[in-house]
Amino acid sequence: MSENTRVTFPPATGVGSMPGVDAREAAKTVTGSLEDFPHLAELPARGPGADMIGRTAGMLVELYARVEPSGWRLSDRPGRDTRRAHAWLREDLDALEEFTQGYEGDLKVQAVGPWTLAAALELRNGEAVLSDPGACRDLIASLTEGLRLHVADVRRRVPGARVVLQLDEPSLTAVLRGRIRTASGYRTHRAVDRQIVESGLREVLGASGPGPTVVHSCAPDVPFALLRRAGTDAVSFDFNLLTERDDDAIGEAVEGGTRLFAGVVPGTDAALSDPAGSVMGVRTLWRRLGLRPGLLAEAVTVTPTCGLAGASPAYARQALAHCVRAARSLADNPE
Repeated sequence: MSENTRVTFPPATGVGSMPGVDAREAAKTVTGSLEDFPHLAELPARGPGADMIGRTAGMLVELYARVEPSGWRLSDRPGRDTRRAHAWLREDLDALEEFTQGYEGDLKVQAVGPWTLAAALELRNGEAVLSDPGACRDLIASLTEGLRLHVADVRRRVPGARVVLQLDEPSLTAVLRGRIRTASGYRTHRAVDRQIVESGLREVLGASGPGPTVVHSCAPDVPFALLRRAGTDAVSFDFNLLTERDDDAIGEAVEGGTRLFAGVVPGTDAALSDPAGSVMGVRTLWRRLGLRPGLLAEAVTVTPTCGLAGASPAYARQALAHCVRAARSLADNPE
């Protein structure tokens, strides 16, 4: 992909999770603060089924999961936990639909990506799905179909929206490096081959249909090159975790047309600097890489560093509004 074929995105958005348990209040905050690029809010404070793993497990097709003391485990049939996940997702979608009447523009939905899900979901024997290549393939196929149906539902509810699919992959680097612990805690699962990881991501990203895609990770050492090969249009990350070792990968991503969702605004309550100060590091990176300043607004979307579930409601509103102002600062003063 060249600069000329870069997928365009609005300048600011959120990552996904929000504080509290009120779906209407969360939808109102997100759509009011992010008028050009709202997202479907996630409210993990409601408990199992609203957490990132349970919510995505509820989207699976012909695979089901239930809560065990150790976490989410695959089961033979849908039970109370699956029904709860479905009910909360429906509530969130209803609220989003209410506050996006007549909306036209980008609208982001989030789900856990296949490799973080495989690392978190347990087989019936208590080991991670990651330990069984056949189970991983089944999970990838189920997730792909579930997300295809989910994206189609959002398109029906908000017909003027271009639906953007975000896959959350905070465990991806640990999967690639063999750092996911076994059930006993004494060993780690074998690293998954990079080509298999790439192939699985590509398949699930395809669930977006014609819509754009983002892969998000708030962990260190995001594998930018692998994500680009898998076909994502954008990579979302915690900007504070970048090191100069990432420079080449970032530069190649930008020049190759990949959008950067730069997490620069703290995800939990903090004193916020002026908007220009929040994106000073992005400008510094640009100069270090020798990239054209005018490309900043075309290549960067400003976000919080991660989800806002741990923030206060007042700070969450402030953080999203701050992302919008910081993005405007980048566009107005790219130098």
